[in-house]
Amino acid sequence: MVDSKGDLRLDNRLVEALYLVAPGRPLREAVDSIIRAKTGALIILGDEGEISFLCSGGLRLETDFTPNMLYELAKMDGATILNRNATRIHRANVQLMPDATIESSETGTRHRTAERVAKQTDAIAISISMDRDLVSIYVDELKHVLTEIRVLLAKSDQALQTLEKYRARLDQVADNLTALEFEDAVSLHEVVIVLQRSEMVSRVAGEIERYLIELGTEGRLIAMQLEELLTGVARDRAALISDYRPGRGPQVEKIEARLSEISADELFDPDAIAKILGYRKKAKATEVRISPRGYRVLSNIPRLPASIISNIVGRFGSLKAVLLAGEDDLVGVEGVGRVRAREIGEGLVQLRELSLAEKYSFR
Repeated sequence: MVDSKGDLRLDNRLVEALYLVAPGRPLREAVDSIIRAKTGALIILGDEGEISFLCSGGLRLETDFTPNMLYELAKMDGATILNRNATRIHRANVQLMPDATIESSETGTRHRTAERVAKQTDAIAISISMDRDLVSIYVDELKHVLTEIRVLLAKSDQALQTLEKYRARLDQVADNLTALEFEDAVSLHEVVIVLQRSEMVSRVAGEIERYLIELGTEGRLIAMQLEELLTGVARDRAALISDYRPGRGPQVEKIEARLSEISADELFDPDAIAKILGYRKKAKATEVRISPRGYRVLSNIPRLPASIISNIVGRFGSLKAVLLAGEDDLVGVEGVGRVRAREIGEGLVQLRELSLAEKYSFR
């Protein structure tokens, strides 16, 4: 059976299951009560019509779900059948008889049954150990064991500290790239470095988001910190790719998807990143000189809509041409009036002075 612990990109159906048993949800309240009582339980969530052929005996209830009701029903030996959203209890004390030929890596009867039911049907199976306080979730071929809240909080805090360091480094290389853009001295190597750092930030953030799913209401403060640390990252990466992808290269969304799929080793290979961006395989990132179109720099000007940025880039074609354009030239762009043209000019001057000052302040 595949264990989900090492996969940061969780299966959507497993995410659904984790959400249902996260702290703050009614089902989690019942699960915690069962753990404290050490009664154990087998809970199946799914379409009752698709599960009924596995069921034998038991009680048909067809009643609304409450945490206390499920806790009391779990005191009986059989499985409890709930609907997919855990809002209604269909049956209780049911003997489940999944296909015995389905391979199972579990040794306990309850866990083995849960695994086979998940593999044989579209249901989510939750097995609560009587003695070890373990909650195992089975979805298709996946098994996920819930982690203690205190452990998740500790892991989340450690991941946040790592994310803070990665974000600080991303800001440094991004600021350096901005200064080089104003000097029209960018090589593909600098672009690749920023993309690498951006993807590293995204991957650590993805791990924290996975923890947040399982933390539920216990992760509210962590969610706020994560949101702050990720501010502007996705926007800047999309703008960066728009600036430097070859004219006939892959679309932005496709490039972002491919970056998220590559291995850690490939992520640290500059030539591999350059290839994903759309540059020919033999191109050496340190040797290729490129010029930005201007998406990223223009996106840092306050209150400048993305549609206007696209119009400006479409009109001038490069950041260098935008910098050389006068106020009258900018007014000629669709959606840019006299006031906005003046704001764009002043914004570019301020960004240029700030980026160059930061680049040379310690030299």
